[in-house]
Amino acid sequence: MVQALGRQVLVEFYGCDHRILDDVVQVEQILRRAAQKANATIVQSTFHRFNPYGVSGVVVIAESHISIHTWPEHGYAAVDVFTCGDTIDPWAAFKHMEIEFGAKKLSVMEMRRGIFEMQDGEQLMHKPADARLVV
Repeated sequence: MVQALGRQVLVEFYGCDHRILDDVVQVEQILRRAAQKANATIVQSTFHRFNPYGVSGVVVIAESHISIHTWPEHGYAAVDVFTCGDTIDPWAAFKHMEIEFGAKKLSVMEMRRGIFEMQDGEQLMHKPADARLVV
């Protein structure tokens, strides 16, 4: 049996509202709300507005991340929703962003990450939320 550690949804939004894509506060709010809609646990977020336009940012979630880079002058946003575990729904995050950015066209694909062949009865466990890396 094949199992994966995570799911990664890669999205390209076209025909979006250029004013929203250039508003760093609004973009951060949309991605944070997308994380909540996906049932993810927000750890922190950081966003930056470029001069003369464009926004990049990431919402770090306990289950991985949601990131974005926008090109308001083209009405375009590239988004990455990477989730681990069975309780997170990356497609709920995707749908929320599609609506909020006002995307008229999109391209989306899902990849399974960290794929392992498991023996009968064996399960691939995701690390607990409170796990710490010891170096």
